[in-house]
Amino acid sequence: MNRLAQLKAPALDDPDYSARFVLNGVEAIADAGGVLILPELGMLVVSDLHLEKGAAFARRGLLLPPYDTLSTLRILEAAIARHDPKIVISLGDNFHDPVGSALLPAPFREKIAAMARGREWIWINGNHDPDGIADLPGISADEIVFGGLTFRHEPSLIAGKGEVSGHLHPCATVRRREKSVRRPCFATDGQRLLMPAFGVMTGGLDLRHRAFAGLFDRAELVAHLLGRDRIYSVRFANLLG
Repeated sequence: MNRLAQLKAPALDDPDYSARFVLNGVEAIADAGGVLILPELGMLVVSDLHLEKGAAFARRGLLLPPYDTLSTLRILEAAIARHDPKIVISLGDNFHDPVGSALLPAPFREKIAAMARGREWIWINGNHDPDGIADLPGISADEIVFGGLTFRHEPSLIAGKGEVSGHLHPCATVRRREKSVRRPCFATDGQRLLMPAFGVMTGGLDLRHRAFAGLFDRAELVAHLLGRDRIYSVRFANLLG
């Protein structure tokens, strides 16, 4: 899927490019570019950037193409330019390993600084980067409560109402034109939301996997799948197993 092409799509009022829903009383927009927009809060939320994943693998002797950070930042840059949020929250696993932010090359550091200029930037700590970020704009936190919503990296079985989280990289599979199609997705039952992974080198976990058990009211669960140029909203019962 060409994520850069997606971000040349129409504005938010295009009924296909985004999906609007209410999350614990807060208006929310799932954008086909892979970001969540909360208009009332002036906020853009993104999850699981996994920046410097290629570099992390190289440090362990496994060579991958070294272009993932630049590609991910370009896509995020385009999303921020389109939406111009006051606040950006990145929901953990911002970097693929604990030293990724400290070793981030200067051109990428400057790109992030330019995106953050004039807005508040919050880095949620993830399991890949539990100690926060080094020498980058913004603040780090394990979780943030804002506007009736709780932003954390890993979903909680205990406190899920109003939760926005990532970590599990949800995907869903549907049948389209006689073929099964698997896409990253936003997953929500109106009480909590799981974000798709944003990084260009991230995998995904099917929404029917046991790791999602107990997180949602499946009767209300909707997967908002990221298409090439639109969102496809499908109820859980209609997803392929």
